[in-house]
Amino acid sequence: MLPPADRPTLDLLDVHLEALWDGVDLLLPQDPVGLAADGPGELVHWALDRLRRLPRDPEDAFRRDVGSLLVEFRSRRCPWNAAALRLLEDVYTFAASGPRLHEDWAYDVLAILHRTVRDPRGWVRLDWDRRNTSRTAVPAYPFAPPAASRFLDSLYPVEPQAAVAALAIMTEEWQSEPAPVRSRPDQDAVLADARTLLDRYGPTARYWTNATAAASNPAPDFVAAGLQGTRSHGFLTSEYLNGLDLFDDLGLIAVNDDEVGVFWSFGAY
Repeated sequence: MLPPADRPTLDLLDVHLEALWDGVDLLLPQDPVGLAADGPGELVHWALDRLRRLPRDPEDAFRRDVGSLLVEFRSRRCPWNAAALRLLEDVYTFAASGPRLHEDWAYDVLAILHRTVRDPRGWVRLDWDRRNTSRTAVPAYPFAPPAASRFLDSLYPVEPQAAVAALAIMTEEWQSEPAPVRSRPDQDAVLADARTLLDRYGPTARYWTNATAAASNPAPDFVAAGLQGTRSHGFLTSEYLNGLDLFDDLGLIAVNDDEVGVFWSFGAY
């Protein structure tokens, strides 16, 4: 983890780049004050230099370039970010962590789904719907989660290796997947990235999934089944909003004494 003194500048730059990517131009100092030109400071100087060199017109091209810069900045920031982006950036997923503040961790999961908490370490979150206008009608969109008291009605515990496999198959598409993880030559690399993400939560972490295969077996073979062969209890809204119909999902929740991680894959058309 980065020294506390380095995090504010990196967090500020992350927010700034994300805002530019979304079309909002926030003010940012031209130079990071008091930040050395090595270590985290080197990353900040590199990103700001790249940003200054990007042509501002046309605007849509500028936003695409900023999006690419943001991905590279986040990947360079820490290995966890890099693994998350390699694994889940190109599919319709949600990946976010939040603090563990309640004995009943369902309340912490709900806070993550409603985007009311940030990652305790300042690491990347993947959220296609963070600015989706559908959230005015469904605040947790695309989720319509049960109340905290009903969470465990739709979740089952899974063993750590099964949790890794569940996360790995979230790299697949729900429809017409040309290369499921079970047949990919880079299967070991995919599983390694999934393991990197879950290693964050430590050896005492516990895992839950909404996959029904785990109802009778805490170690289902998710890789063999793939997304298309995995059924689950739905946590998604059934409302048809902005021309998108959500039809299937797979979720994984990681819990330790300090943090909660939520990883979800969505099928939609």
